Amino acid sequence: METQDKNQLGYFTNERDEMIPFIPFECNKILDIGCSEGIFGQLLKKDQTVEVWGVEIDEAAASSAREKLDVVIQGDFLEKVDQLPKNHFNCVVLNDALEHFTDPWNLLTAIKPLLSPGGYIVSSIPNVRYIGNLFEILVKKDWEYKSHGILDRTHFRFFTEKSIIRLFESSGFSIDRIEGINPTRSIKVRLFSWLSFGFFKDIKYLEFAVVARLKS
Repeated sequence: METQDKNQLGYFTNERDEMIPFIPFECNKILDIGCSEGIFGQLLKKDQTVEVWGVEIDEAAASSAREKLDVVIQGDFLEKVDQLPKNHFNCVVLNDALEHFTDPWNLLTAIKPLLSPGGYIVSSIPNVRYIGNLFEILVKKDWEYKSHGILDRTHFRFFTEKSIIRLFESSGFSIDRIEGINPTRSIKVRLFSWLSFGFFKDIKYLEFAVVARLKS
């Protein structure tokens, strides 16, 4: 997708302020992978004393992020990982980034040496079982890739709550917290979730926020 189209959709200027509360309070050296224009890191730096690094593949977005963050590296993370300091960060942020990698297991493995002992990964990940996506599959009988959203053309991987937990745990992390975010406003969906005694509660969330800790 063209960079201009992404900008029009807010890819690089989305604040993601709903993810701020998931950053552990003690974290003060943060790496934001897929930092876009650095707005999320800028929010972190506004209210607390933190060092924020960013990695961003888009050149224009990376240039903008350099005005806000301490260090920004432009390029593909897996190709630039050797330029990042080992055992330096106590938190790595992946806001809507993990699903853009063909091999997220390899990504998490590459992150581990960058983390200090007990360091965290904080991530937001689209939920493929979101009710809007289920409607497309079950009612429309379709799986149409689009310019944004869960079926974004640039997404290589798709996750449920269970598979998110499995991904992190199989990669050497323990889940401290996983929580649905950005719920649908539909009263019918909320009522259905309640009537199912919570069995379908996951379908009302567009994404899951994850706080995972590196196992010792």
